[in-house]
Amino acid sequence: MIASSIVIVIVLTAIVWFNYANRQKDTGGETASPQISASPEVAKEDGIVQEQGTLSEKQNEKPVAEEAFENAERFVVAIDKNTVDDVSADLFSSGFIKDREAFKKAFGAEEGEAVVSGGYKISKDMSAEQIVKVLRDKPYMKWIVIPEGLRKEEIAELLANTLGWTIAQKEKWINDYTAMKLDYIEGVYFPDTYLIPVDEDPLKVAERLQAKFNEKFAAYLPEFNSQNIKWTTGLTFASIVQREAANDSDMPLIAGILWNRLAQNMALNVDATLQYVRGDTGKGWWASISIADKKTESPYNTYLNKGLPPHPICNPGIPAIEATLNPAETDCIYYLHDADHVTHCSKTYEEHLDNIEKYLKNGEG
Repeated sequence: MIASSIVIVIVLTAIVWFNYANRQKDTGGETASPQISASPEVAKEDGIVQEQGTLSEKQNEKPVAEEAFENAERFVVAIDKNTVDDVSADLFSSGFIKDREAFKKAFGAEEGEAVVSGGYKISKDMSAEQIVKVLRDKPYMKWIVIPEGLRKEEIAELLANTLGWTIAQKEKWINDYTAMKLDYIEGVYFPDTYLIPVDEDPLKVAERLQAKFNEKFAAYLPEFNSQNIKWTTGLTFASIVQREAANDSDMPLIAGILWNRLAQNMALNVDATLQYVRGDTGKGWWASISIADKKTESPYNTYLNKGLPPHPICNPGIPAIEATLNPAETDCIYYLHDADHVTHCSKTYEEHLDNIEKYLKNGEG
């Protein structure tokens, strides 16, 4: 029994010694020891890139994109407050950063550089460097300014360019999403400044603009009702005032003149409705009309037809809506705009011809 134990010990000792000798031979006579890297490195082995680092380091490493959406909050960079100094102040006041100067240093902005205006998703758990990386990327919401007086095709162009729509999406917006209700074909895509997610469905964008119109127009409904003006009629009238007036202050006078024409059962004789039905022939949607245009057979031709066209010709703003409800008291029937966009009105056609000669010099009123 004892002899067997001795034999086993001898065999194990021999195996250990054999392995030790081979190890010494493989390492050139020196015992190999593990190399501990003080910082993560990239090592190539058998064509595979491997990251080295401690377990705790690996656990703490997260892509900024993932980090930005954990406990994320919307942070908005305003259109007119998007300098790095402005943004750092907003980040500080909102609690996203603790040191403005450290953030600006991390941003490394060149003189005059600004952050792209829009909406971003960031977290108060993010470092300044991570926030900088997000703000140097594209915003997930973009600002879109829709001016007053555009037709929906022009609005679609703005939306498509800003939100990255395809041609098919833009055409769908024009022909389907804004044509689902007769009263919502035109005029209800309210001119305003919007912050819209870039991935928002075009139908939702149409509904967003309609909702803004409903919100703004609601305040004027009681007055339209009290004056016995159907809201669709008032909106169509306002759209013509919007396109015919030279500026906001001019709108009450234009509205007063156009109401006078309707009251006297005259044709409105406005170019804007013809521009609408003609569309863009290569010179823009609102290019000057020709003599031939005035002969166009269309319910939108207010030279040939009395009354208002079937629906609005553009999307008017609040000043045009207010002018429709509160027109200037005037005896004028005719008007024209001179080269400086000043409006000159007249009570008779003879006076109008004199104004044409005086202010337009062989122009057409």
